[in-house]
Formats: sequence, C-alpha cells, structure tokens
Amino acid sequence: MELIEYLQSQFYSKEELLSLSGLRQEEFANYQNALVMPKASYTLVLGLQCHSFFGIHNESHNQEFYAKGYVSWLKDLRLKNNPKQIFDLFKTRYTDTIYQLKSLGHSCSGIKMNKGLTTHIESEWKHFIDGTYGLCTKSGLPEDIARKELASLVIKELTKEGNLSRIGLQKLQRAVDLLESASSLFAPHERHKSSRQILIHDIRQQFNLR
Repeated sequence: MELIEYLQSQFYSKEELLSLSGLRQEEFANYQNALVMPKASYTLVLGLQCHSFFGIHNESHNQEFYAKGYVSWLKDLRLKNNPKQIFDLFKTRYTDTIYQLKSLGHSCSGIKMNKGLTTHIESEWKHFIDGTYGLCTKSGLPEDIARKELASLVIKELTKEGNLSRIGLQKLQRAVDLLESASSLFAPHERHKSSRQILIHDIRQQFNLR
C-alpha cells in the first residue's frame, strides 16, 4: 500500500493527466507514438480475484502514472507542429537552465556540460521520452532534468578529490541542495539505491553537510 500511496500523491494517473490536459486517449497515443510525449514513469500491473456464489473471477489491470509536470508539457506540444520543433523546445529549455546555473557558480569541467552539451542533450532527450526523468525528477521537465544532471556531475567531480577546502565544501553544499531541489523522493522500494540516497544523503553524511 505504501507504493500505491506514493504514486497517487506524487504522480498523476493516465486518466488524471488526460482530464487535466483536456486530451482524448487517441491524441495522447499519437504524441507517444511520435516520440514527443514521455512514457509512463511507473506502470502498476494489478491482479484482482473475486470470490462469490458463482465461483472465482480473475481480472488484470494496468495503471500508468506520469510526472505532474507533464500537464504543462502537453500544453506545449499543442503549440508545436512537428517533432523537431518539440525537441528544439526541450533543447532550448535545457540549455538555458545550464547557462543560468553556470552564471550562479554551478559548473564542472566535464565535457558533457561544455563542448559536448549538444550531444549530451540528444541523449537526455531519449531518456526523457523513455520516462526515466519522470521518475527521478520532481517535475519531469527539462529544467529539473538539467538541474539534476549538472548537480550530479558537480558532486561526483568534487568528491573525487577526497579532502575538500572550505570553498570546495561550500560548492559541494550548493550542488547537493540543487540536486535535492530537482530530485523526486523515489518509490519506497527504490530509495536505498537511488541517486537521492547516494548523492544527497550519503554525501551529506560523509562530508558533514547540512
């Protein structure tokens, strides 16, 4: 029951998403088939068994759950004419967020966030459409994806150094806080092995952060 309560509180069911977005099932399926709408973050396969005077009856139902931010993403889809425009929207929002974060002092030397940013975003788009980021970020939207990825890279880069200076620890604290602001809570059965556990909780304990 804890898993179901988590999904119902943190995500929209497919039915809720369609209702809030004003979409028909066919329109939604078309977006997913065109690879511009992410797949479900979680899918529950529910088995039901009913006992009555008439005997035993079995049923199976699938229920899909989507990040709540996808209501706004679906609204954006309606304003675009083709998959390239939609990808360009994702790319622009991702890139703008990275540049904004860098201007605030969040930066790393890795190629992904520098010369390789365009190639990296193409890879991120695939994970976005697969539903990965609907699971591990709060909104599932490009801004949170960019925050999560940059913060994760900064944390990994800094912690490779072992002993950090005061400035290094301050930078690490800011990166951990940034990651927490973008990361989902994760489902109860996933938390112990999640990036939130490894890069937030464990790092805070290891380096005595807030």
